[in-house]
Amino acid sequence: MREIIGRLAETHSLTVEEYEALIEGRNDEYAGLLRKLAVRVRREIYGDAVYVRGLIEVSNICRNDCYYCGIRRSNANCERYRLTDDEIYACCDEGYGLGFRTFVLQGGEDSYFDDEILGGIVRGIKSRHPDCAVTLSMGERSYDSYEFLRECGADRYLLRHETADPEHYARLHPPAMSWDNRMKCLEELRSLGYQVGCGFMVGSPYQTVRNLAEDLKLVETFRPDMCGIGPFIPHKDTPFRDFPAGTVELTCYLLSIIRLIHPAVLLPATTALGTVDPVGRERGIMAGANVVMPNLSPVNVRKKYELYDNKICTGEESAQCRECLSERMRKIGYEVVVGRGDFAGNDTPHDRV
Repeated sequence: MREIIGRLAETHSLTVEEYEALIEGRNDEYAGLLRKLAVRVRREIYGDAVYVRGLIEVSNICRNDCYYCGIRRSNANCERYRLTDDEIYACCDEGYGLGFRTFVLQGGEDSYFDDEILGGIVRGIKSRHPDCAVTLSMGERSYDSYEFLRECGADRYLLRHETADPEHYARLHPPAMSWDNRMKCLEELRSLGYQVGCGFMVGSPYQTVRNLAEDLKLVETFRPDMCGIGPFIPHKDTPFRDFPAGTVELTCYLLSIIRLIHPAVLLPATTALGTVDPVGRERGIMAGANVVMPNLSPVNVRKKYELYDNKICTGEESAQCRECLSERMRKIGYEVVVGRGDFAGNDTPHDRV
């Protein structure tokens, strides 16, 4: 195991079988070694900086019916909402005043946000705050749509691949959705020059150690600019309500491995980590993550964007949330920094096309 870990730190590459052995053989000793190496690598590139992204959850209306998701189309208990353009701009304006220089627009696949409307919002944010990056996390769209949104000024796009195994993907999604299309979207986003983020749930239903090993290999070969992973958490109104949640321990172990696979990757300590463990986000940062995403959405809608049960959803205003998060990071030796927090790798998306 120590030989495998040393080779990973040196070459940033293992076979799928070696990733599998690394996961199956994990213990406190190996977790500590991986964590130490991951933090060292992260500090060489990003220092003690933790980048903040202002998260704006624009809509919980979704055309999809993913079996794990609380805002799935068939959940009649979900109280639906959609932010107006002006509400989105107000969130950005407030965030800008608090030092945020990246805004993440996240939502279900809501048909209201067609190219003209979503593109207009992107242009509006860019005209108000030209020094900011706009990240979209709005699901699967066509190549022409991605191209248009890029022309409107979108800089980054987050689209979790969910799993590297098509059969596992089919067990998490209805037949109308396909793994092939998800991967096609990721490749198209890259070809258009976006900074691209993928990712997966840790401990999702039917997931095997082999699945996780294949996810790590996909991160190695695809080399995303961002990679979002977090523990699976069940939602009471989905078919997966009775499945156990994923663990913070395994998620942090995988965060350390991903940092060694792709040293410059932008790696969030996710809200799901903080939901499973009150200090989960801190544990993620100490395992090699370097991004946090405070919620800038209006307080009155945050509870409605419930992808899983018991999601962290405080009644704090954005300014309070920002200061609280900064203090929590300072306590573990890190500093929340302003700025766009761009990918620091030598290879840009354009170089890899």
